Amino acid sequence: MNDLCDISLSRRSLLIAGALSATATTVPLTADAQPTPAPAPAPPSTAKFTFQVNGKPHTLEVDTRTTLLDALREHLHLNGTKKGCDHGQCGACTVLVNGRRINSCLSLAVMHEGDKITTIEGLGTPEQLHPMQAAFIKHDGYQCGYCTPGQICSAVAVLDEIKQGIPSHVSADLNAKPLLNAAEMRERMSGNICRCGAYSNIIDAMTEVAGRV
Repeated sequence: MNDLCDISLSRRSLLIAGALSATATTVPLTADAQPTPAPAPAPPSTAKFTFQVNGKPHTLEVDTRTTLLDALREHLHLNGTKKGCDHGQCGACTVLVNGRRINSCLSLAVMHEGDKITTIEGLGTPEQLHPMQAAFIKHDGYQCGYCTPGQICSAVAVLDEIKQGIPSHVSADLNAKPLLNAAEMRERMSGNICRCGAYSNIIDAMTEVAGRV
């Protein structure tokens, strides 16, 4: 009998101890023991800059971490420039900066003070298409169309690069003007990915436009 009482008391003591421990963890700290509150996070750094987009001046004040792509899409609502990989690997966000093509997802907007930006909306209009836009339509240079704005901007820049004599990895002689051929155009367009596989049609469209310039 005494053994049973001892066991019962031991269990009761254990339960009481456990209850007291749980209660202790829920008791609020006294005023003297309150932890020091964490400092409020600093507001994001912003900067104001002015650039020209499709022939029109714009002044923006944005978070300094804003990419050119997001400035165009989210602040100027020029949604023709697409966000594909957001890592500079697909070319869907290609725009022209002072006549040269760049991946706008890899460039900070505030770096473009005074620059002249051309997006797909600035190349042509539905009423007056750019020759490259018209050629893409004629030769079915797209299917889903998501990569098409970047493809067209890049294609326009590629023909200009060849015209200026800028060599590429497939140029046979770096000291001679590169030839305007399919190999040159394919290599230069390799940074623009078309998941639908319209590459041969894109080269056909570029070849037609190249014959006019």
